[in-house]
Amino acid sequence: MTGVLRVGNASGFYGDRSTAWREMLDGGELDVLTGDYLAELTMLILGRDRLRDPGLGYAKTFLRQLEGCLGAALDRGVRIVTNAGGLNPAGLAAAIGALADRLGLTVRVAHVEGDTLARPDALTANAYLGAFGIAACLDAGADVVVTGRVTDASLAVGPAIARFGWRRDDLDALAGATVAGHLIECGAQVTGGNFSFFTELPDGGHQPGFPIAEIHPDGSSVLTKHPGTGGAVTVETVTAQLLYEVGGPDYLGPDVVTRLDTVRLHPDGPDRVRVHGVRGTPPPATLKVGVNNLGGFRNTMTFVLCGLDIPAKAALVRGQVEAAVGADGLEFTLARTDHVDAVDTETASALLHVHLRDGDRARAGRAFSAAAVELALASYPGCTLTTLPGDATPYGVFTADAVPQADVPHVAVLPDGTRLSIPPPETVAPVLAGPTPVAAGPIPVAGPTRRGPLGELVGARSGDKGGDANLGVWARTDATWEWLRGWLTVDRLTGLLPDTAALTVERYELPHLRAVNFVIRGLLGPGVAASTRFDPQAKALGELLRSRIVDLPAALAAGPPAAGEADR
Repeated sequence: MTGVLRVGNASGFYGDRSTAWREMLDGGELDVLTGDYLAELTMLILGRDRLRDPGLGYAKTFLRQLEGCLGAALDRGVRIVTNAGGLNPAGLAAAIGALADRLGLTVRVAHVEGDTLARPDALTANAYLGAFGIAACLDAGADVVVTGRVTDASLAVGPAIARFGWRRDDLDALAGATVAGHLIECGAQVTGGNFSFFTELPDGGHQPGFPIAEIHPDGSSVLTKHPGTGGAVTVETVTAQLLYEVGGPDYLGPDVVTRLDTVRLHPDGPDRVRVHGVRGTPPPATLKVGVNNLGGFRNTMTFVLCGLDIPAKAALVRGQVEAAVGADGLEFTLARTDHVDAVDTETASALLHVHLRDGDRARAGRAFSAAAVELALASYPGCTLTTLPGDATPYGVFTADAVPQADVPHVAVLPDGTRLSIPPPETVAPVLAGPTPVAAGPIPVAGPTRRGPLGELVGARSGDKGGDANLGVWARTDATWEWLRGWLTVDRLTGLLPDTAALTVERYELPHLRAVNFVIRGLLGPGVAASTRFDPQAKALGELLRSRIVDLPAALAAGPPAAGEADR
């Protein structure tokens, strides 16, 4: 089929803007509206929900959002595709049917299942399925398609397969749609949300609209948003999202390996960016499996250390807490937020965060928090805490492994109840034993420099993948790129971000994007649910890097790129 498929997205995570579904339906024409609710942490949350009630395990907020807009979607012929089914897509599909009956609506609901794997020793274990099950549901006439753990991009790729009739060997088209799906999966993050240069946005970033991918039969797309909504769609906002939570140039998926180093971006009018040139290669023979386990219990107490002798005060607290509850599982983080000669208590104070992780809920609970509070009159001068004594909370540990695609029963349950098995791809390619990081580019030419924050010249976007973090950095101009690719080496990065110095750091170049991407192995420990870092999902890591004061070439000017340099 020819024409353009207009796929909008109204949710980037479990807890995103609740009104976005209605905004997207009322804001302009769409063919498909997607909603992404699943992340590694979300699967843990849904797993705990299911422990309390086996009938749960899906994103309950989606039902509330759907109640207000299901009728409008049916009236306008907009089909809905969402992974809100989580651990129980059949349960959510049934709940949607019951909702439609209550509203007096007739709706054809289908769902995709098979991702849940039998792992008795795990809280959750789910394979990341591809897009062909979604396509089969749409081909069968579904108005709403509910999935469990599919890849985020599959929510957009599936409708494109159904519209254009792509086959397994249409690798470039599948790869192009995968990029489009990756760009819109995080909602407003591609339209100006979390954007390094938010002050340059027309509305200052106050309420960015949600994105639309206009997907073409060859897999190319145009990223845009509804007219009159906030934020912006520019080559730079698209670049930022393209760098989010990726690794090397090979972006592995169950249907195709997408070559991120082939992606080209081109302005296509106001709030329109053309995405083209994407190439794909056969997928791996295995599927990624995300596994969540309960790791134990955790608790945190925070002491305020004001004025003089901050290190000595922190050392006193450490000795007292260890004496009270034992040293096992304790972690102390001193945040030097204090200023010399400050005029008020807050700016004169540092924060000592004391974390405890333990398999014993009682030790990590009141035994720990009460011991911290008991120091209030028997510790350092000015002793006070920002936290009240409380019980421990369970935390999860995320790991990932792989299983053969052929071992996972990918099943599309059609609106009439027919169960259609989706076969795995016939042509697959081996995954290399390990990624090949790219060394730094040419050494920059020496010249006059000036001191300034790195963020004057570059943007950044960072995020989490299990216990790892990624940090993508892009240059705003060609001249800055020539400097950046030679200057920002792994050694330079670890010097600017000392927390990364002892870790394995991989570096990759994406020249078409004027970008360097770093993968920092193990920065987040056992994953976001267990991390005690101040920034447990590494969302602010890029902004930390941009804030560092470095020697910038005097010849490179700060500010947005010229019009001619927006074409990548």
